Amino acid sequence: QVQLVESGGGLVQPGGSLRLSCAASRITFSIYTMNWYRQAPGKQRELVAAITIGSSTDYPDSVKGRFTISRDNAKNTVYLQMVKLQPGDTAVYYCNAHLTSQYSYWGQGTQVTVSS
Repeated sequence: QVQLVESGGGLVQPGGSLRLSCAASRITFSIYTMNWYRQAPGKQRELVAAITIGSSTDYPDSVKGRFTISRDNAKNTVYLQMVKLQPGDTAVYYCNAHLTSQYSYWGQGTQVTVSS
C-alpha cells in the first residue's frame, strides 16, 4: 500500500518560515510528479507547488517567490520550503504523488497555522 507521510507543519508567526517534508513509500518515486496542495477551511483545495520528474517547478502567483519545492529521489522525499508566511497561508497542506488519474496518491495532511 502506497504511503505518503507529511511532517513539519505547526504554528508560526507572520513572516516566519517552515519546511514541510513528505516521505513516500511503496512507489517508484522518481517517475511521479510531486505536488503540494493546501486547503483552508471553507475553501477548495488548491495547488501551491509542483515538481516534475525532471525537477521543473511551478507555482501559483500567490506563493511564487515565497515557496520552494524540491525533491530527493534517493530519499523518496519531497520538500516545501515556505518563507515570509502570511495568515492567508493557514491551511492543511497535502502531499500528492501523481502519475496518471489511476495512479495518484495523497498524504494525510499537515496543519500550518500562521498567527501572532
